[in-house]
Amino acid sequence: MKLLLLLALVGLAQGFQTRVPLKRMKSLRQRLQEQGLLESYLEQHPYNLAAKYFPGIAVEPLENYMDDEYFGIISIGTPPQEFTVVFDTGSSNLWVPSVFCSSPACSNHNRFNPAQSSTFLSTNDTLFIAYGTGSMTGVLGYDTVNVAGINVRNQIFGLAETEPGDFFYYAPFDGILGLAFPSIASSGATPVFDNMMIENLVDRHLFSVYLSRDSQGGSFVLFGAIDPYYITHGISWIPLSAETYWQITMERVSANGAPVACSSGCQAIVDTGTTLLAVPVRALRTLLRHLGASSSGEISCEAARHLPDLIFHIHGKEFPVPPRAYVNGYCTLGLQGMDVPTEEGELWILGDVFIREYYIIFDRANNKVGLSRLP
Repeated sequence: MKLLLLLALVGLAQGFQTRVPLKRMKSLRQRLQEQGLLESYLEQHPYNLAAKYFPGIAVEPLENYMDDEYFGIISIGTPPQEFTVVFDTGSSNLWVPSVFCSSPACSNHNRFNPAQSSTFLSTNDTLFIAYGTGSMTGVLGYDTVNVAGINVRNQIFGLAETEPGDFFYYAPFDGILGLAFPSIASSGATPVFDNMMIENLVDRHLFSVYLSRDSQGGSFVLFGAIDPYYITHGISWIPLSAETYWQITMERVSANGAPVACSSGCQAIVDTGTTLLAVPVRALRTLLRHLGASSSGEISCEAARHLPDLIFHIHGKEFPVPPRAYVNGYCTLGLQGMDVPTEEGELWILGDVFIREYYIIFDRANNKVGLSRLP
């Protein structure tokens, strides 16, 4: 009896929080690279990462689809139907393939069947999301979405009817769960985390992300809480510069004590749906020259062992990213060129290469991002 009471008190003290374990898998890029098929695949499937961040357009591209590595499980409907999704802070919609989809990309993925859910509500609204290599079309519906034990009732989501090209066919995930702001949601859909907040399903209006390095396990998204184990170095809070994506202002990027990019300040988006560091094209050329890499980002493995930390100067503090983080196992830099003009200046995307070095807190209550350096 005392044990039951103690467990109940512990549960109350912890409040409403839930942890979604994330599984890291080999990316499509790695699999194709190992088979010697990467170059020909990229020639047949060109893409433009910048498309994801053009404001005012219903664009949610997975231009980094080849590098997505971290996935979690959710369920939709009653009884639940399971889906593997990317938890993407760079988009706001939830969508999964449906039984109405006849595209080859849907044939080898889990598909939602509304006829098998007693809680599904249909609509006449359609969803269209453009990608760099095609488009996803579908319909909108409402149902119960379960995220690691949290039941979000009447959650609007997309039921894909068509999916673009080959890349979704090869993707190891079924769909996307967007964690950015409602202002960029296609078709005005309310994001999953917003409904969690509205329905008081989380103790605090924030979520946090830990992405493991290499093949380590333990990656997670934690809704409604901050795990004290990962903040032993303290938290640096950075105000958002826009409530669309998780966008912040950077002062500059330096290496070996000297500025190498973003010298006049720039914008950056913290995006779990992008694996690499996406860098403005001009800045990328400068970085590659400074680091001694080729125009394609390749560097000798010997030289890679002597590369400097890249230091990101944000809100008056320094956030280093060491070479073990930005050089992959093929001795290629984890940098990608991208140009997206903004009113505030050039735009960078801080993807998983950056995020793996920090425990990241996405605070909706105060519109801030918190960074705590990992050991």
